[in-house]
Amino acid sequence: MSALKIKKGTSRHSAYDLRDPHAEAPETHTLAVLVDNEAGVLARVIGLFSGRGYNIDSLTVAEVDHTGHTSRITIVTTGTPSIIEQIKAQLGRIVPVHEVHDLTVEGRSVERELALFKVAGEGDKRVEALRLADIFRANVVDSTLGSFVFEITGTPEKVDAFADLMRPLGLVEVARTGVAALSRGAQG
Repeated sequence: MSALKIKKGTSRHSAYDLRDPHAEAPETHTLAVLVDNEAGVLARVIGLFSGRGYNIDSLTVAEVDHTGHTSRITIVTTGTPSIIEQIKAQLGRIVPVHEVHDLTVEGRSVERELALFKVAGEGDKRVEALRLADIFRANVVDSTLGSFVFEITGTPEKVDAFADLMRPLGLVEVARTGVAALSRGAQG
């Protein structure tokens, strides 16, 4: 037994992990921000994150109301609960922002992502790529004698799993849209 009373091989923690065990743990949150569709709004929102050193894991934006000229920005970010609250409060203070929703804490939500995968291979690897694409319900959107382009829609975890399986089969290139999310239920 060591001086720290830790039996050899029983600790899952590193001896060099100097983080405060009582500190808040980082969490991943999906934020939906309804904004005016005008020049510079996205830059202001992104500037809030970069100016304070917050990271954006995923970002999607599109106009959702043509007559009202409003867009929806969906941001996936990671931070401690207090940082997430600070981000939401600061987003709410930006003038063209109408609403900020934290889909992670407001209840259940549906998250989907679209991705395109280019996989090059021949013979058995080509057949295996097609078989896995069928299991994942990925569509072949382009095919040549030496490659496929697959389109897959699903949760970010499903897209990650598909990528992991395609790497040894000849994954050449990946394009991902980022997360689009809506809360479940009748309320908006």
